[in-house]
Amino acid sequence: MQHPKSDQSSGFKKLIKFITFVNMPIKEKFILFFFGVLFWFMVMFAISIASSIVIDKKTDEIVNHLVPHERITHKIIRKLQALRTDMSEIGSISGVKEFDSKLDLAQARVSDIRSFIQVLSAGGQAIDINRDDNKILETITVIPAHDDVEKNAYIESLKEYIDSFESKLGEVSEIKKAALLGNGNEYERLREKIEDSKFILSNAISLSNNFSITEASLYSLHSGNIRAVTKFMPYTFIAVLLVSSTLLIIFSISISRAIARPVKAIIEQIRSVGEGRVDITNKIRVSSKDEIGVLTQDFNDLMEEIHDLSTFKKVIEEDDSVEDVYSRIAGVFEKFGLDNHIIYEISNSQNKMKPVFPIILNENAINCNPDILHDCALCKVKKTGHMISSFNYPDICKQFKTGLDKIHVCLPMIISGSVGGVVQFLFDKKYYNLAGQDRRIYKVEQYLSEAVPVVEAKRLMNTLRESALKDALTGLYNRRFLQEYTETLIAGVLRRKKNIGLIMCDLDYFKQVNDIYGHNVGDSVLKTTSQIISQCVRNSDLVIRFGGEEFLVITLDIEENEAVDIAEKIRKTLEDTKIKVFDGMIKKTISLGISEFPKDTDSFWQAIKYADVALYNAKETGRNKTVRFTPDMWTESEF
Repeated sequence: MQHPKSDQSSGFKKLIKFITFVNMPIKEKFILFFFGVLFWFMVMFAISIASSIVIDKKTDEIVNHLVPHERITHKIIRKLQALRTDMSEIGSISGVKEFDSKLDLAQARVSDIRSFIQVLSAGGQAIDINRDDNKILETITVIPAHDDVEKNAYIESLKEYIDSFESKLGEVSEIKKAALLGNGNEYERLREKIEDSKFILSNAISLSNNFSITEASLYSLHSGNIRAVTKFMPYTFIAVLLVSSTLLIIFSISISRAIARPVKAIIEQIRSVGEGRVDITNKIRVSSKDEIGVLTQDFNDLMEEIHDLSTFKKVIEEDDSVEDVYSRIAGVFEKFGLDNHIIYEISNSQNKMKPVFPIILNENAINCNPDILHDCALCKVKKTGHMISSFNYPDICKQFKTGLDKIHVCLPMIISGSVGGVVQFLFDKKYYNLAGQDRRIYKVEQYLSEAVPVVEAKRLMNTLRESALKDALTGLYNRRFLQEYTETLIAGVLRRKKNIGLIMCDLDYFKQVNDIYGHNVGDSVLKTTSQIISQCVRNSDLVIRFGGEEFLVITLDIEENEAVDIAEKIRKTLEDTKIKVFDGMIKKTISLGISEFPKDTDSFWQAIKYADVALYNAKETGRNKTVRFTPDMWTESEF
């Protein structure tokens, strides 16, 4: 018979196993873990959303209703107080003209109060005007709150007071005018009316003060609610985090016990690698041939490949030329036993391809029809953009020479979205092993994918060196540079949502310099001008010799009309500069036309044309001036 205490212990252990999910499969553990984390994430998300809604609602009430309403109420109180002062002064006025002025002032204040009441009721903009000098003091935007009972009651009561006061003001006006005309019996009646009107104003002021106090108390209430929610949120998050962290610890212990113990030795080795205490090229000792052993071997292979690939890319990045990179790629091929290979480089602009490794001097020495070198479109890899193999389809490529008794595999090198190179491997048919060769080809493709960006960069550097992107005389960028880098400039400016200022500059009467002093002096003037322009702009701006004595300044990320100031600085600096010639000094002036992209037009080249149009306007209206392009200068129907 089993002891009851033993049954209780067994039941407790089962309960612990159930709570910690020890007996669950690994897949189910991770699924449960995922949904548990997701649940607590959703709880915290729901708390955050609810708190944000409460805070936003209360803040909106304060910012859009209570604060503007209270400010309007204060302005009404000041207007009422000013009216009460005006009524006190009306009794002592002795001149008709002075009385009319004071009456107009009082009526204007009444009009202001009515406008404030209207804005308070229906929303809109309230303009506070100092009626003593008719200057605008402040503009307040009010959002209506039609369901505010206290505010509506205040508005209705205030309207009654203002209507009553306006009626009394009319009576005071008639009595005062009669008194000023010599009717002495009206002064006593006038004093009574003035006191009545001041009493009405006092009641209105008291009413407004009470409403202001009510608004202030609501402000305090909503602020207290916001503070309470803000104070409550951290404690709620802490509580949720404690619960979720506790469960996370339980799940972690469960998962670690189910997975970590059988692979403890392997994990220790991996941890040492992760902590950097072991060279990443060192292999972990394989102690078994089971799944753990397979995992260890795969880990060794993966680390070795990553290390080799990383080292390979670093090395070729430091190579001086693309030819060195091709040589290192060929070394990788040989490492994998792919000795018979040719690397071709393709020039898409010239529609040609050439062998770059090994260097083949005789076109007949290549394994393909030599015509592909002069028309790369004949190459099947170039046309298709994917690997071509003759293992299953011996005649897959018509350009491969017949009679070689070889299997060829050609891989594309994709550069800038198109085939920029081709790698060809040759294999003897009798020794060809499909599975083994496929593995080697796959390894080679990984190295090629790492090498392609470096090859592209090196080739681009060569292209830039070979291209004449700078003007030989001035050292400035030329128009070809602008044509090649326009898309990059435009993309950056549009992404940053900024403007480009375009300043077209042209020396005035430059032909006279060449005619009088000769082309050597003309060249000196152009050099000096280019130096002055470069000194007047920022390092981030571009100065381009657009042609002859014409320069284009591209100012990046400018504010509106900032280019005008830069252009004027260039003009003034050149005007004040003396240029040395063989028999003395000369001074030159410059005309400048300005446009902005994309403010003036969403076409960059049209913006340049607009700057050119503005330049011609500067030339036609006197030279030595800066002209900003305006739409009326453009008379053409289209660009």
